Amino acid sequence: MSVVCGICGGSGAGKSTLAGTVVEILEGRDVGVIVLPFDDYYRDHGHLGIAERALVNYDHPDSLDLAQFAADLGDLAGAISVDVPVYDFATHRRRPESRRLSPQPVVLTEGILLLATPEVRRLLDVAVFVEAPEDIRRERRIIRDVAERGRTPESVRSQFAATVAPMYERFVAPFAGGVDRTIDGTGDLIRQATDLADLLVDRLEGASA
Repeated sequence: MSVVCGICGGSGAGKSTLAGTVVEILEGRDVGVIVLPFDDYYRDHGHLGIAERALVNYDHPDSLDLAQFAADLGDLAGAISVDVPVYDFATHRRRPESRRLSPQPVVLTEGILLLATPEVRRLLDVAVFVEAPEDIRRERRIIRDVAERGRTPESVRSQFAATVAPMYERFVAPFAGGVDRTIDGTGDLIRQATDLADLLVDRLEGASA
């Protein structure tokens, strides 16, 4: 069995950066770890026109294949390999190929809606919430989406105001309490990631004792 850690927080809070830093630390300690991003499980919107795809609320749980994600996360936790979808954020479509993930002692998953999904919450051994002010999250989102997803700054700002911020208040912020660890997305990431890695190793050693 694996130790499963879920990293939640608003878009641009620093979830992916935290996950990547924890992976580097654990691999440096020869601890096997994989990352299963929730964002890979966005539904395919190829049936919609390009203009219509841009209007989909991608910050609502309905935009994700929650059942498949929970099933795959459960399989990884139970030492079963899975084939993960590959999502193209520029076209809002799934690519034909998938990528194979094999179980490891530590499974990290990150996404804005992790804690809003009961089926996923039940699978988490460690729940983490990454906090950052809205203005910082918005600016980080603009930089990422322009560089990686072919968006314009204006379109990112518009989307943030229309869906990202409201959905954060509805589906993300209410779950900030009751987690195992709260991370400051603007603070000393290396130190906080090291502390989280220590926690995961402790849980792993406790599970194998």
